[in-house]
Amino acid sequence: MRFLQKVASFMAAWTPAIVAAAAVEAYFFPGTFAWVRSYTQTSLLGLIMLTMGLTLSGNDFKILASRPLDIFVGTLAQFSLMPLIAYCLVRCLDLPPAAGVGLVLVGCCPGGVSSNIMSFLCKGDVAFSVGMTTLSTLAAPVMTPLLMLWVAGERVDVDAVGMFVSMLIVTILPVGIGFSANAAFSRRVWFGEIKKLLPGVAVAGLACIVGGVVSAHGRKFADSGCLIFAAVFLHNALGYVFGYLVGVAVRFSGAKRRTISIEVGMQNAGLATVLAGRHFPSMPEAAVASAVSCVWHSVSGALLAGIFNWLDAISKRIARRRVL
Repeated sequence: MRFLQKVASFMAAWTPAIVAAAAVEAYFFPGTFAWVRSYTQTSLLGLIMLTMGLTLSGNDFKILASRPLDIFVGTLAQFSLMPLIAYCLVRCLDLPPAAGVGLVLVGCCPGGVSSNIMSFLCKGDVAFSVGMTTLSTLAAPVMTPLLMLWVAGERVDVDAVGMFVSMLIVTILPVGIGFSANAAFSRRVWFGEIKKLLPGVAVAGLACIVGGVVSAHGRKFADSGCLIFAAVFLHNALGYVFGYLVGVAVRFSGAKRRTISIEVGMQNAGLATVLAGRHFPSMPEAAVASAVSCVWHSVSGALLAGIFNWLDAISKRIARRRVL
């Protein structure tokens, strides 16, 4: 068990590298992840959301009740800025319709699960991060279909009802089961040991989802890969920037500004990847754009956390010089 826990900890620390490695492996050797299709992808995402639910406790929901305004501001920024930025980029870059749908879908999804880890790494407000992730995930079955219908409805037919049902199945249901299990067994020693394996399970599931999409559609990415990556890069970076500016505008503390920046910029692209494959099967580039976001958001989140820590180190050096 200790060995498995060390492996899980290692995987969590190297999430970007593991997800990127899975994408590269799937691109050059598609057969490796050929088994990750349709319902298998949905099951893997449900497993990831289950691991998130297993980490939630009553205290996390108390955070929602004790800091409603802060969390509401952050969630509102996420569900308004990211779809709007995606829509503008689709127009400005003149993305192909399918790739545009994938980018907008990423923008309409809730915050990514790994954002909590990144907030912790950069000394952000972890409780605030957990609260935002929880609220955006709970709101996603309603907000994501509505936003897709509003933002992308003029470009493609969006099955808002079907997407709502899908999101209930792959988000609320597994999160609810995980939360209930945590409430029932949280005091058991064996349960605590098992929970230490969850980060590794989540990373493995995410890597398999990305690998499955690249395995199926990776060759199509080569046709317009640079344009798709440019759109994903700008969408993610602008999310970080505008998220931070929202924190400045509402006078959040430095820790909260970092957290809202990460929460707004990092989306649950794994969810977007599954939804794209299920609801837009005739647009494979939509799933590719979501999968690229999946990889890049993990990489950029770790980089941003490192930049924040680097800025802290510089500030400390300057402060020491002033004292001397």
